[in-house]
Amino acid sequence: MRKTVGKIAIALLLSLHLFLPGSWLFSQSAAANRPELDHTTVFVRDLPKSVEFYEKVVGLERIPDPFKDGRHIWFRSGAHQQLHAVGGATEAARHDIDVHSAFRVASLPDFMTHLDQMQVKYRNFKGDGKISARPDGVRQIYFQDPDGYWIEVNDDKY
Repeated sequence: MRKTVGKIAIALLLSLHLFLPGSWLFSQSAAANRPELDHTTVFVRDLPKSVEFYEKVVGLERIPDPFKDGRHIWFRSGAHQQLHAVGGATEAARHDIDVHSAFRVASLPDFMTHLDQMQVKYRNFKGDGKISARPDGVRQIYFQDPDGYWIEVNDDKY
C-alpha cells in the first residue's frame, strides 16, 4: 500500500511539473503581449500651425518621423508614447469633448498660467467654469487645438 501511495504522489508531482511551467509561461507571455498605447494621431488642416500649437502651447517635444514627406510631424507625448500630426484635412470636423487626449502635469496651476500667457481659453468638462475635479480628486482642464481636437490636462500623480 505504501508503494502505491508513493507512486501516486510521484505521479502527481511529475504531472504538476509538466503542466505548471506551461501555464506559467502562458500567463507571462499573455501579460507581455498586453497592448500599450503607442500613439495618437490628429488629422489637421494647417500643419505648421498645429506644430506650433503642440510645441509652444502643449509643450511637446518634436521627434524624427520616418516618413520625411512634409505631411507627418511626430511628438513625444510620454515615455514611450507619441502624438502624430498629419496634414491634409480639408475641413474642420466636429469634435466632442468626450473624445479627447489627456496629459498629466506636475502643477496644473502653473500650466494654467502658461495657457493664460499664450491666450488659450480653457474650461472644465461641463463648460461652466475653468477647472473641475474628478471623483478621485484629480483636477482637470480642457481646451482645443486649432482643428478643434479636445485636450485634457490634469494633475494626476499616477
